[in-house]
Amino acid sequence: MTRNLKNKKSERFDFGRNWASYLSLVDRSRVGQAEESLRVMLALDNLQGLLFLDIGCGSGLFSLAARNLGATVISFDYDAESVACTQKLKNEFHPEDHKWIIHQGSVLDDSFMKQLPCGDIVYSWGVLHHTGDMWKAIQAACDKVNPHGKLFLSIYNRLSDRRHKAICKMKLGYVKAGSIQRKLIVLQHGARYVVAEMLSSMLQGRHPWATISAYNGDSRGMSFWHDIVDWIGGYPYEAARPEEVFYACIRNGLRLEKLSTNQGHGCNQFVFWKE
Repeated sequence: MTRNLKNKKSERFDFGRNWASYLSLVDRSRVGQAEESLRVMLALDNLQGLLFLDIGCGSGLFSLAARNLGATVISFDYDAESVACTQKLKNEFHPEDHKWIIHQGSVLDDSFMKQLPCGDIVYSWGVLHHTGDMWKAIQAACDKVNPHGKLFLSIYNRLSDRRHKAICKMKLGYVKAGSIQRKLIVLQHGARYVVAEMLSSMLQGRHPWATISAYNGDSRGMSFWHDIVDWIGGYPYEAARPEEVFYACIRNGLRLEKLSTNQGHGCNQFVFWKE
């Protein structure tokens, strides 16, 4: 079923449109947060002399962060509007920079992937579970890591079958809905999330809005609202348990360096290195 989704454009979330809206929020502070998140997870002070391959570049924020840290960057995305977002950031911060190249292409396209060089850092945060064939996409990402290079992945955490089916139903309902219905779906599910976060803050003795207020200042420079819309509408959708990603990557000659797990439906983060 999921493999057929990649050919159904009407059943895909408009990731690039959401990122285009987010770009107005990108400032030096958010870029700095993105840079710091790369330094921390990769355990590197800078990326000088390294080739950074950004699979599913989205807004382009992390391609920009990697370039600022000294890497030569190759960014690509399946979504044309995401490619345009990345190009816009490049034009603003690194115009005429020959060490940052941007393509439109799919990680599932074997011929396209063969044309790309392997990276010292292969980065794909919250992307491969939206391709329609997550395991093939993970395999392709593993194949593009240079010897002694690193793979930085984040993949949605797999919950119970019942919860997984409910999430898929929500997301598919969103992408099939009209514009007014989509707003109502976001309000319905977004309100549940906001209420849950408020209750969690209150139970911890904090201000009800503490968690949400802090979200936009988190270590990745992201936006609470845009992440909510992405979560509700992000389809195609797959998820995996941490050990499933772990075994898929070690079969490809990678070794786990760092792991950050999520107990809910958020993303588990992995940093692997190739021997």
